[in-house]
Amino acid sequence: MEQPITEKNVKPDLKGTLKDSVFRNLFGQRKYALQLYQAIHPEDTEVTEDDIGDVTIDNILIDQQYNDLGMTVRGTLLVLLEAQATWTMNIIIRILLYLAFTWNRIIEETNQNRYGSKKLKLPKPEFYVVYTGSRKERPKWIHLSNEFLEGNTEFLEMNVRILYGDNKGDIISQYIDFTIVYQAQVSLYGRTRKAILETIQICKDKNILKDYLASREKEVIDIMMSLFDQERAMEQYGNDKKEEGRLEGRLEGRLEGEMKKARETALKMKEKGYSDDAIADILEIELNTVQYWISDIKAIMPQ
Repeated sequence: MEQPITEKNVKPDLKGTLKDSVFRNLFGQRKYALQLYQAIHPEDTEVTEDDIGDVTIDNILIDQQYNDLGMTVRGTLLVLLEAQATWTMNIIIRILLYLAFTWNRIIEETNQNRYGSKKLKLPKPEFYVVYTGSRKERPKWIHLSNEFLEGNTEFLEMNVRILYGDNKGDIISQYIDFTIVYQAQVSLYGRTRKAILETIQICKDKNILKDYLASREKEVIDIMMSLFDQERAMEQYGNDKKEEGRLEGRLEGRLEGEMKKARETALKMKEKGYSDDAIADILEIELNTVQYWISDIKAIMPQ
């Protein structure tokens, strides 16, 4: 069998960090990555864990928790993103950027010459979005040309398949069911440890990601608590920026009022015979500002 194109010869599972999500932690393990691939390609009955290459994708766009994943399987590069409650077609552009970045890295790590005459050997890509939200529209595919190129496919196209977990029991359906249980518990208990523990227990009782949750319960709790902390930090940052904007607005308004009053005073002083220098000195205003005010009023006064 031809060796699959991968970024490295060693194929470890994706190492989880506190910036990883449950999505990446789950599918970053070769066991569950294989189940994911089988859910997408049920016709491939001979694929094994050994056929799964790197289960990772670099966080090249943002420095925060993220739900993006890539893996190679027998020379095919699968790029998967999770789309949550807030839907955006910009996810297509994210996938396009990931593809370019990953292909470039593969070229460099396999010592291929992108400027040479020999055709580059690259994994063929497939693009997927695992959607865990509740929007009514459920297209099977979304297309770069339709969303960004006014339907023109002449020069560039990218087709992305949306996965909703419609096949009950497979790993994709289980993951989406897990997110549904999680959101329900958060609505009951808020962003608390209790909500996480209830989510895990309910899912284990209902055979939703049972093996994964049983074997990695502490890790999952740490990841989800980290997510809560990040969400709180982002909310606080947003609140701070709003308050900062309100303070700046009040300050700008106060300064604007003070400048208007100073201009009116300068014009009255000019009418009473004060020199420009004297006005600037008394009001502690730049001389050129005083001269601008006076010349401006002269320009609109009738001769």
